[in-house]
Amino acid sequence: MDQIECVVIGAGVIGLAVARALAARGREVIVLEAAEAIGVGTSSRNSEVIHAGIYYPRGSLKAALCVRGREMLYDYCVEHNVPHSRCGKLLVATSRNQIPQLESIMAKGRENGVLDLMRISGDQAQALEPALECVEAVFSPQTGIVDSHQLMLALQGDAERDGAVCAFHAPVKAIEASNGRFIIKVGGSAPTTISAACVINSAGLQANALARTIRGLDARHVPPLYLARGNYFSISGRAPFSRLIYPMPNEAGLGVHLTIDLGGQARFGPDVEWVDAINYDVDPHRADSFYAAIRAYWPALPDDALQPAYAGIRPKLSGPGEPAADFVIQGPAAHGVRGLVNLFGIESPGLTASLAIAQRVCELSGRA
Repeated sequence: MDQIECVVIGAGVIGLAVARALAARGREVIVLEAAEAIGVGTSSRNSEVIHAGIYYPRGSLKAALCVRGREMLYDYCVEHNVPHSRCGKLLVATSRNQIPQLESIMAKGRENGVLDLMRISGDQAQALEPALECVEAVFSPQTGIVDSHQLMLALQGDAERDGAVCAFHAPVKAIEASNGRFIIKVGGSAPTTISAACVINSAGLQANALARTIRGLDARHVPPLYLARGNYFSISGRAPFSRLIYPMPNEAGLGVHLTIDLGGQARFGPDVEWVDAINYDVDPHRADSFYAAIRAYWPALPDDALQPAYAGIRPKLSGPGEPAADFVIQGPAAHGVRGLVNLFGIESPGLTASLAIAQRVCELSGRA
């Protein structure tokens, strides 16, 4: 049986950031990934936005880790030549009755330490983005975009430079906590068993189900999982915007927003579609609701311009009609199993917060 200090389960942006942080601290690390490559799940199926930290309740992990992680991420991108752009975002009220919500979000951002938000009139917003229509807006200069795949490659490179190993086609089949260590059964084409002192469950959409299989962990510490598919549509050609455009958020997401990639191409989404299973197919008929949502702030969107792009699945800890849940980063003090850290519900702003999340996980993981 192979003996190792730390096993990180999942090679998405969170797992890779955690592996990098642990390896940089001199710890022996292996990353077990069920798929064939890094970041094939939630990490590569999102808007690739670096969030400022304006939406989340004061004192929440989402607020604290997003604000801290944002600056860590910008610094990391500069140091590692990861393509990114601090392009800014306009959060728009398209009717007068949305202004109280706009004011509330701005106040929440300031409570979270985002102090450079600027409230501007509809005319000022249109001066920045002539194709935009709104009555008022908040400009967030710290919001940006990042090439998530290049970010993950950089994190993987750092981790491997410091001795970490990434194993692909390595699904975890069972974990038993016993005598201060973990016995991990790994499937795939070359099944093996590993003994580890520390396990980081950063398995994303599979984290909750995986935690329920850990012998020695009380199942009451595992929250229920709700799957919210977010569909994205794109347009051929370039949209007439240079900044991100966000409508008022809804109960389960940030609304059908307009983001641009580093090549200047626009994409729209995500919407919220509650599903029972992981499926990334985009129903072209969902474009009907996208037209109405987008034309609220871009009336000139041409007919038949939208085409299905891709979909992602958010791992949510609250269901339809429930208040949005916070991240759950659960160490031994919470569940009583030494050496185990579970990460549940790491949806947006997980990409932005990834380096700060990794820092927190290192603090919770202890030393063997």
